[in-house]
Amino acid sequence: MKQLLIISGKGGTGKTVITASLAHLLKNKVIVDCDVDAADLHILLHPRIKEKHSFQGMPKAEIDLEQCTGCGECIKVCKYDAISPQFIVDPVSCEGCRVCKYICPVQAITMKENISGEWYISETEYGLFLHAKLGIAEENSGKLVSVVRQRAKETAEKKNADYVLIDGPPGIGCPVIASLSGINLALIVTEPTISGIHDMERVMNVASHFGVRTACVINKFDINIENTERIEKWCESRKIPVLGKIPFDENIIESIIVNKPFVAYSRNPTAKIIEDIKEKLLQLLTQ
Repeated sequence: MKQLLIISGKGGTGKTVITASLAHLLKNKVIVDCDVDAADLHILLHPRIKEKHSFQGMPKAEIDLEQCTGCGECIKVCKYDAISPQFIVDPVSCEGCRVCKYICPVQAITMKENISGEWYISETEYGLFLHAKLGIAEENSGKLVSVVRQRAKETAEKKNADYVLIDGPPGIGCPVIASLSGINLALIVTEPTISGIHDMERVMNVASHFGVRTACVINKFDINIENTERIEKWCESRKIPVLGKIPFDENIIESIIVNKPFVAYSRNPTAKIIEDIKEKLLQLLTQ
């Protein structure tokens, strides 16, 4: 079983569009959406939820007002200003660090379980799909990513799947690091803009730090040929293969409007480019 991660370093590069197309093209796989802070792959895959599970994030502090003596020590040590002068804990501000619990001289503070999201196992016409949703203003998205990744791996092993296809989160933070664990290949989707190049370089360095092989796809390459050439030269200097260059195509926008994977919506030359990228990915995964 091979695990393929699609990441971008920044949002808006077309990562989810490419993941949805690969979900349509790849056979015998389990699909995963690890962008738990702002999940959107489900919009294109139309999942039918089979299982729903709660996700427990960091516990939140709770003060027993009957036991509390009002000494104020907890307010002094809380760096997040989560405790009011009335000794009420704001669950949004509380980071679950437990300092107030340890400092309380009468043990009036306890840590309560906090349900901060949900994760799902769903059926789609493209295969089994594991995805999640983090609650508003909740933390620990990296932990939720790890939970979804682990369940996806177990599901793939149980189903004897050949691939785990993962739509990764943007950026280079904790959720991305959690997504990179145990990956066979990370495909970075970038665009020929200054911010796209900058963030592509950052996420490739993160992947390299963790010893993960990378390849690159340049989306909307024709909006700035000079920057596209710059990306190609940078990748060549790092021995990172560029598997394809996808042009700006209004058909892709139309496929998003009707909520379908692009290669299931259109059979135009751009779809053929994505099919070629899929074949090159399979070759890399067998090396």
